[in-house]
Amino acid sequence: MNTAPRIKLRDVVAGRLKSYIVDGDLRPGDRLPTEADLAKRFGVSRLSLREATKSLEFLGILEARPGRGLSVGQVDMDRVTEYLGFHPALHDVAPEVLIDTRVILEAGVLPHVARRMERNPLLYESLAETNSRLGRVEDIAEGVVLDRAFHHQLIAASGLSPLMAFGDLLAVFFRRFGKHLDVAAAVRGHQVVLDALKSGDLAEADREIRVHIEFYRTLLETPS
Repeated sequence: MNTAPRIKLRDVVAGRLKSYIVDGDLRPGDRLPTEADLAKRFGVSRLSLREATKSLEFLGILEARPGRGLSVGQVDMDRVTEYLGFHPALHDVAPEVLIDTRVILEAGVLPHVARRMERNPLLYESLAETNSRLGRVEDIAEGVVLDRAFHHQLIAASGLSPLMAFGDLLAVFFRRFGKHLDVAAAVRGHQVVLDALKSGDLAEADREIRVHIEFYRTLLETPS
């Protein structure tokens, strides 16, 4: 018995629209053919095409304006982040996968953060201020919020804006593991990472961020 999920027509059409943009090397602001022309090109009704364009408009891939028709939009990374962070599928991700994802993501951005920090010392100061606030929290809930904020800032400091969409996996991660936060240990680990980045010691920063995140794996190995 075939239990594969049925692919919706609007998703097929959305995929074709994205391919059309990529294959045509279109840029934000470039106009697309009319709705009627696109429907004819893809062999679908205008209603099906409209459903597909609406889903792409939500993410900012397309933009529709009265009297102008469809054009290529500027992807709204904040909206992509919000969408991914609350997508139900993310809440079913195995905890081991969340940990591995954080290691790859946060260790991967460190060279970029170090380069940008060298040019802009304010990045260090901003991260250090968040870490200082974390050290002054009075309850675990506030600590979880600031710990997440620190790691969100760390990813943002890389300047790699597309990664921010995946960085919102942090929301899911901290919902899973936040109650186990050791604030004092987190503050010490953050400071080691920051000072290593500031001095250009990427090996030390990489080692510490991995130790920092891998700590949560020990919780999975400990019987509850």
